[in-house]
Amino acid sequence: MTKSRKRIVFWGGGVAVVVGAVLGFSALGGAKAGIDPSRLATVERGTMVKSVVATGKIEPISKVEIKSKANGIIEALYVDVGDVVKSGDVLAELDKEQLAARLREEQANLQAAEASFKAAEAQLEKNIIEAEGPEVEFAKRAWERAESLYDQKLVAQSGRDDAKSAYEVALNRQRSAKGQLAVSRARVAEAAAKVAQARASVARSEEDLRNATLRAPIKATVLSRDVEIGSPVSSILNLGANATLVMTLGDINQVFVRGKVDEADIGRVRLDQAARISVETFKDKSFAGRVTQISPIGVEKDNVTTFEVEVSIDNPGNELKANMTANAEIVLEEHPNSLIIPEAAISYDPDRHPFVEIPDAAEKTGRRKIPIKTGVGNGTRTQVISGLKEGDKVVLPS
Repeated sequence: MTKSRKRIVFWGGGVAVVVGAVLGFSALGGAKAGIDPSRLATVERGTMVKSVVATGKIEPISKVEIKSKANGIIEALYVDVGDVVKSGDVLAELDKEQLAARLREEQANLQAAEASFKAAEAQLEKNIIEAEGPEVEFAKRAWERAESLYDQKLVAQSGRDDAKSAYEVALNRQRSAKGQLAVSRARVAEAAAKVAQARASVARSEEDLRNATLRAPIKATVLSRDVEIGSPVSSILNLGANATLVMTLGDINQVFVRGKVDEADIGRVRLDQAARISVETFKDKSFAGRVTQISPIGVEKDNVTTFEVEVSIDNPGNELKANMTANAEIVLEEHPNSLIIPEAAISYDPDRHPFVEIPDAAEKTGRRKIPIKTGVGNGTRTQVISGLKEGDKVVLPS
């Protein structure tokens, strides 16, 4: 019984020694605890950029809505979405049968008006001649001769009376012609006005016939086609902005993004400032742009005032498409050859002095705080002026 107890005590003591050794080793290891490598960031050297981002849609700088000046039915369509057209290319044609018939009718009305004008002119010329009265002088001389002959008893009373009557008839005809002269001139003016009116109608019908052929006003790409063959089309001259939209053209060699910039940053945005444009389609590629317009008036929404900014982009390869969502990063400051760390690695003491933690095996926690001086930041990364060197490791928060 005694031997057994001693054996138990011995093995129990052995267990105690092993446990104590394990706990001691753990305590020593805890004094130099390691840091998860995923929580370490390297101080890098590069170009530090402070910027603001304006988000908007890609739009062509030159965009044209094609609407018809003539009413009609679409008879032919010669282009489709994505086609590139030159200025003057035929895009579509309306049914021209009724327009051509109206033109022929107006041309006939013009011929009739011109004939009436010529008749009025002929009547005026006749009245002018009659108003001058060349017969009056002849009739007057004949009457005077008859009077002389009558006095000489060489003609009868009836001969003298006939000559006098002829003279009076000529005078009356002259007076009538003079009175009719103003009427004839008025009729000529009226006929001339009808000719001008008929010519205007012909010109309008010819214009309508020409307008039935829709042509591209600029070199561009067809962005949308909103009608099909057989679709009715209303004239923009009749309905204005509510007229039928036939198609939309846009020159996507030059595009822009229109976005909003907070009033806190708009004071640092300048015309011709550089910008980098990114789209979801090309995640690893950016496009160069320039600020080309800054709105002079802000818009307040939800107690936040923003200003509209346009950034123009060269798009020679037509990779950027209309209505793509784009982020235009407008560069406010650029500092090459800067030391850069993640902004999340920076902490602040009660006096708002920045510091970072770096790995240090000599410390109980395995890390050590060091003060740093920071420069510009962009919300994710910050420029370090002093306190660190390239290649140093900094600890990120857990």
